[in-house]
Amino acid sequence: MDPSVSEGDLEPSRPESCLDQPMDSSSVHEVVHEVVHSDSSALPAKHHDPDTTEPISCGLQTLEELLSWKRSDANLFNVAAVPLAPRDPPLATSARRTLVSHDMMGGYLDDRFTQGTHSDAPYAFYHWQYIDIFNYFTHNMVTIPPVVWTNAAHTHGVVVLGTFITEWTDGAVVCEAFLKDEESYRAVADRLVQISHCYGFDGWLINIENSLSEAAVKNTPLFLQYLTEQMHERAPGSLVLWYDSVLEKGELKWQNELNESNRVFFGACDGFFTNYNWTEQSLEWMTGYSGLDGRQADVYVGVDVFARGKVVGGMWETNKALEIIRKHNFSVALFAPGWVYETLSDKTQFRKNQDKFWALLSDFLSIHRPASPLPFVSSFCQGFGKAIYRRGQLEASRSWFNLSAQEVQPLYNNTQLEGGGVAEQPHAKIFSLDVLLAPKTLVALIYKSSPGIRMSLELKTTDPSQCTHMNVHDVKVPPVSAAGLGDGLESVSQFFQLCGNLSAGGWTIGCSQLELRGCALREVSVSIQRDTEAQETPISCRVGEILLMDGASLQTPPQLVQGLCIYDVVWLRGAGTSTSPCLHLNATMHWDYPTEFVRHFRVYWRRLRGPDPRIPPGQLALMGRAYSNLYRVTELEVPEAPGLLELVVEPVIRKGFPLPESHWGRRSLSYTEAKTK
Repeated sequence: MDPSVSEGDLEPSRPESCLDQPMDSSSVHEVVHEVVHSDSSALPAKHHDPDTTEPISCGLQTLEELLSWKRSDANLFNVAAVPLAPRDPPLATSARRTLVSHDMMGGYLDDRFTQGTHSDAPYAFYHWQYIDIFNYFTHNMVTIPPVVWTNAAHTHGVVVLGTFITEWTDGAVVCEAFLKDEESYRAVADRLVQISHCYGFDGWLINIENSLSEAAVKNTPLFLQYLTEQMHERAPGSLVLWYDSVLEKGELKWQNELNESNRVFFGACDGFFTNYNWTEQSLEWMTGYSGLDGRQADVYVGVDVFARGKVVGGMWETNKALEIIRKHNFSVALFAPGWVYETLSDKTQFRKNQDKFWALLSDFLSIHRPASPLPFVSSFCQGFGKAIYRRGQLEASRSWFNLSAQEVQPLYNNTQLEGGGVAEQPHAKIFSLDVLLAPKTLVALIYKSSPGIRMSLELKTTDPSQCTHMNVHDVKVPPVSAAGLGDGLESVSQFFQLCGNLSAGGWTIGCSQLELRGCALREVSVSIQRDTEAQETPISCRVGEILLMDGASLQTPPQLVQGLCIYDVVWLRGAGTSTSPCLHLNATMHWDYPTEFVRHFRVYWRRLRGPDPRIPPGQLALMGRAYSNLYRVTELEVPEAPGLLELVVEPVIRKGFPLPESHWGRRSLSYTEAKTK
């Protein structure tokens, strides 16, 4: 992501509808027009589910749609809230990279719902430490990655690419139109750059799967070069890759290698994604090919996990393909690793199959470390589940899916606990990181274990003053102390009140303080210690969350939610708790709050007044969680008009303690029936 673009610039700009609402007023008024059935015609149809008005992600279908795109047409719900995290080592210095091209059942499935959805058996990806680039692939002409994927990938320092594809006869017509001259191909490239910058993803895979005329193929490298230059200018670190398809003469003929017939496209962009029917002999030939120009890492050898056609490996033998590719020091492009989900009928075994698949590949994949600043916090959430919990308490018993909820993932390496004898404390490495620690770093470990079991963290750091020697040493974590942290501050007091307490459900919160200078955290392991007399007894240990933060940050007062507005209101009538059709509110909420300080927002509503004044105001009821400064209220059953309700936003901050309600955002909405003529 362009370092000149602040994190706030990645957030949706304040909607024009909000500018019409005075911020010094705490209430918005709406007139309810009778609606018998679903009708979201007031909203852009392609950005909202037609039945529920839920915001959804989508691509572009035609050249006309692409050329007419403008920022005011953007789907604000699909704008990434998470900037691309730095990583160690940087992608540019990685010699053997791994790209995943996610092609599944036409795309835009459960992942199209930007606020998540209910799904009993969704597909998800969480082995981010193994991959460098994520490409969302569909057969739409312009595939814009769903925001849930961009947020999850960026959290782990993984670059996200959309796809621009032309195919068959229609594709040839499109190419002849936009590659006919400089003005035309620059117009397409400019729109692609604008779209990626607007939505916050990091580049494009260009896939021309149709033959080109002499004039069109002559302009193709110029199009690629211009697109690549503009992407780099707008977003340093972005990538434009070319798929092995068309030859320099315009013929559609997959080569399965980089050679003289296609190197002109490779030279005009950041990388080359080969077709899948290569042989080891072709890889051997490529290693000595002068056209590589020292860019061996920029050649991504394609592997179709479905093993379609005459290919090496694939399916449960995909590791055989990777072994050969790595032997010749090329990068790899894994196409459709969702095979483990699509073809295996028992979806309840998805996690098991997913872990098995990536474990088979792990010997040929390099691990990169997220290099984000403090605070570091993770509950290991994978972005889907069978229930929703908060602070160890069951909040909702229902299946859910939202990859934006995914937090930094642990290492999935299937290693056994080290140690474990009577004189040893077994431990397991769970994170590989690059996080600069503060002079006073607070550490919290939330865990649940069998009786007689104690758990603690083991941290390994690299001292920058000795980096030339790469000295890595264990940090002994002393007991926690509030000394020097500004004991009188409310936030400091709140943090230490959490420490050592046993929460409901048997969870223990252990806190520690580190006093170090100039140290970067490299590894986090969990150590387990149990009573000597219980050595042969089976045990259970669960880690719920790990938090590290700068103790000095507790002296900074938390911010307030500001500028909460309500717009794009749609009233519907539908089934509810009563026998007659009920009134349903659908509306968009927008507020101002720095998202880098929060894990998510909790969004509530309550009834303040209804048509019957004898009924007292209701209690706050949770509607859902938001992972940006936007939330779409959908199908909320409300009292008949006239009525008054309140919408509330609570930031769940990364420091771990709850904010007082005085810091939440609130806005009331009054509504009356439309007058009949």
